[in-house]
Amino acid sequence: MEGLKRVTQPTLDVLTVLLSAEEDLHGFGVAKQTGRAPGTVYPILRKLEDGGYLEGRWEQEAPAEGRPRRRYYRLTVAGRAEATELLHARASAVPHLRPQLGESFAWGIE
Repeated sequence: MEGLKRVTQPTLDVLTVLLSAEEDLHGFGVAKQTGRAPGTVYPILRKLEDGGYLEGRWEQEAPAEGRPRRRYYRLTVAGRAEATELLHARASAVPHLRPQLGESFAWGIE
């Protein structure tokens, strides 16, 4: 499995939610937690699962009346490592907005 080739902000959002999850999450739950539309999240989940970064499983119990069966996701060991690396790299690439002690800091607002 080679690293993710194209990592968009929505993909990072999905990885952040899955990395912080204490239990398996269903796709709609991931969409709600990211604040992204299901039409954006489900293709990302499918891509991550196809790439071996996620394990998916269908719920065993019968769904409530009128609700489709849910698919639950969790990061694989490799997916957890890749997500951690990507999110760490993204965080260290963002310049810090706090000035160092003794430096002035101007927002450009007069």
